[in-house]
Amino acid sequence: MFEKPRIIKLPRIGSSKLGYISIIENEKNIPFKIKRIFYTYYTPQSVIRGKHAHRKSKQLLIALTGKIIVTTETPHGKPLKHILSTPNKGLYVPPYNWITMKYSHTAIQAVLTSTFYDEKEYVRDYKEFKKIKSK
Repeated sequence: MFEKPRIIKLPRIGSSKLGYISIIENEKNIPFKIKRIFYTYYTPQSVIRGKHAHRKSKQLLIALTGKIIVTTETPHGKPLKHILSTPNKGLYVPPYNWITMKYSHTAIQAVLTSTFYDEKEYVRDYKEFKKIKSK
């Protein structure tokens, strides 16, 4: 059976008077060791990004600013919609989840991954993705 994505609440320290920090620690409050970090920004609101799945990579998606609507789907599941709009909550996306993302123009998204970039690791054809059997 394929693992479904879930929201992970990150520790938030501080106050409205001083501001806040949130902490991400390898394999402590996220379920993988971080190998790569990248971010997206200034994405036009009309653009839908993603449109792929990963064979091995685990990811944590965080909206540092703005709002991101993320839709995920396992090969045999129904689409699930997730809204990211606070920097102390991230969406954990396990392998074999088709993902699409729609951004507010002010959104900055940080993505932490468990693997280095490898184009062979991606499933970019939705029909191929839907044919994937249980691991």
